[in-house]
Formats: sequence, structure tokens, C-alpha cells
Amino acid sequence: MKVLQFGWEMSPHIYGGLAVASYGITKGLAAQGDVETTFCLPHPFGDEEKHMNYVAMNEVPIAYRDVSYDELKGKLKNTTPEQYYQFRDHIYADFNYMPVNELGAMHFDPGYGKNLNEDINNYSIVAGVVARTLDFDLIHAHDWLTFPAGVHAKMVSGKPLCIHVHATDFDRSRGNVNPTVYSVERNGMDHADCIFCVSELTRQTVINHYGQDPRKVVAMHNAVYPLPQEYLDIPRPRHDKEKVVTFLGRITMQKGPEYFVEAAALVLKRTRNIRFCMAGSGDMLNAMIDLAAARGIADRFHFPGFQRGKQVYECYKDSDVFVMPSVSEPFGIAPLEAMQCGTPSIISKQSGCGEILDKVIKVDYWDINAMADAIYSICTNQSLYEYLRDEGVKEVDSITWEKVGLRIRKYYDQLLGL
Repeated sequence: MKVLQFGWEMSPHIYGGLAVASYGITKGLAAQGDVETTFCLPHPFGDEEKHMNYVAMNEVPIAYRDVSYDELKGKLKNTTPEQYYQFRDHIYADFNYMPVNELGAMHFDPGYGKNLNEDINNYSIVAGVVARTLDFDLIHAHDWLTFPAGVHAKMVSGKPLCIHVHATDFDRSRGNVNPTVYSVERNGMDHADCIFCVSELTRQTVINHYGQDPRKVVAMHNAVYPLPQEYLDIPRPRHDKEKVVTFLGRITMQKGPEYFVEAAALVLKRTRNIRFCMAGSGDMLNAMIDLAAARGIADRFHFPGFQRGKQVYECYKDSDVFVMPSVSEPFGIAPLEAMQCGTPSIISKQSGCGEILDKVIKVDYWDINAMADAIYSICTNQSLYEYLRDEGVKEVDSITWEKVGLRIRKYYDQLLGL
């Protein structure tokens, strides 16, 4: 089975959870043994893991250029000259009026550029050339940024379209939905033959807020990969005198960082032997620094900034409790990662991952008293700490991407009538 996937980021270049999920899904599909995936990226770096084929969308021509073979070898980084000529033969409209380079291709900044809506539209134009060129059985588009590309590829090829909803704008905006983003999301869903959602929570949002047929909307929870030995070997410091409680993620409205600070203030009224860490960056960072100061707990609070790669797992290992107080979390991979490291976790009941996790403490994001009680209990009750640590590792070790890949493959089969 040949699958054409459209994504926006891929490990090891992680700008958010989308890269981690896209990597896991494609690895899970590769583990099935009979699924060949071609993954389209706006700006690949060339060091992505080679468990599938890649298409560098910034090297696919959409306007005809008469370029020699020798010239191409010096200008293409992730595409062979043969592939370039193959794509060029399938340009179905000459987009000379677009801002193309000497190869007739579009430019995409790494990650999320300043003109994101323009990049999304340009990406979808390139998708038309890719869909006319490659041989594939179905299309799988990840998140709203690539839905227009998936829809265009379906129109060009007539092949079935799966879209993967990793989050909706209702999650990102606390209900203050951007009408442009909503229309892109809705259009992708309307054209999709199958809609994968990262949780039942997100599935219900798609059905109720986007008017989708429940029969084509499927809850497809995320998973984790076993930790590499390098991360397993990270030492876990003993915190006999002072415990460490951590929030790690984007410091934005969706993630509920203010509830973490308020809960911390309540805990610190009972004991001063706990330090709180808010790792990450976002538009609410300065406000959280000010809030910690206003509550008189700045001396107990640390803001180490954005963490990446191994730093993330060092942060988990250096924590006695991990807290994810998200207001609306379609899934939330961070608690699973923390549990892999043996760190007990507290999550909001408004988090999709809570649908598959039992060995965690769940509280409403707004209930700072319950959150404070849970933090204090884990930090002061050694038996509770050890139970959540040991059972959490066992639980999360059984949640694998291979199982996710197997489920996705079954839905692929249904779409293709196999």
C-alpha cells in the first residue's frame, strides 16, 4: 500500500507536538511491513530518519524552467535531478506569476514563517504537482495547515483522503475561533473520507462544532516510543530536602499556566520545601513571571525557558511531579513522556490523554485547590509517589505507535475496500 502524507514538521526538527506525532504515526505504519509512505515537508533538512520517502516541497517546480542536469546537482539539496524532471513534466499550469526561484519552485521558511496563511496556500499549489506525479493509493494530511494540500491532491488524483486532526482552533483559542482557520479546518473535514482525531474529546468537537458525520470520524489516540538508552541513562537526582514540581510546554492560554502558578501558591502556604519549574516559552511567559512575583513565590519559582531534545527528559528526570493543567488539550503527549521517566503526573480532566491513562491524578483545570492537594500529596506521601512512579511506567510502556499504526492500516483497508 502506498500512502501520500502531507505534514508540516518532522523529527528531529521539532517545533511542537505535530513533529512527534507525525514521526510516531509514520514509524507505526512502517512497522506493518507493507505500507510505503511518502511524506511531504515544506522545508526538510535532509537529516530526517529514512523510514519513508520524503518530498521537499521547496524543490518541486510549479513553473517551467529549462535547467540542465549539471546545474540542478548544485541547487537541489533533498531532490534528485531525475525527481525534479519528473515533477516538472507534471506541471499542469504554469505558475510564473507566483514568487518562484530559478528552479520554478516555492520558498518555505523552516517551521512556521511570518506569512503562514500564504505558505499554506502555496503548499497546496505544490501538492497538485506532487499528486499528478507520484503513484499512491490514498492521501493522509496532518493538521489544518496541510488540509488544503490534501483536498487539492484528492481533486487532482481522485484518491481517498484521510485527515488527521491533532487540534482544532477551539482548543487553541479557548473558543475565540479564528474564522479563517475554522473555514480551512471545516473545508478539509467536509472533503475527507475519514477523519482521525487524537482523542474522543476532539472527535466530539469535530462532530458538534464542525458538523461532521460521526460515521467517518474516528478517535485515534497518540502513543510514545521506548526511550533510547541515552535518555534512560540520565541520572535521577534525589530530592530529600526539596521536591521539584514541573510544568513543561507552551506557556499560552490553551495550556492553563496561570492555574499552575495559583496552585503552587496554595501549596507553598503549607510548605516551603518545594520548588516549581515552568519550562517553555510563549506569549504568557512574562505574565506568569509577574504572577509568581505578585503571589510572593518568586523565590520558589524557576523559568528555564524553551527545552529541546535531551533537555526535555533531563527536566522530567529532575522532577518529582509533572503537571499539565491544560484548559483544552486534544491529547497531550507530555504526561506520557514524563511517566516514561518515572515522574508521577497530574493532568486536567480536559486532556485527551486522560482517556487512555489511569495511573495519573486527574483534576479540573480550574480547580486549583484539588491541583494543590494532589501536588502536596505526591510530594509528601512516599507510598503514593512510588505507586504512581512504578505503575505509570508500566502503563505507558504498553501504549505503542505500532498499535496505532495497525489501527490506522485497518481504516486504510476499509477506505480502499480491501
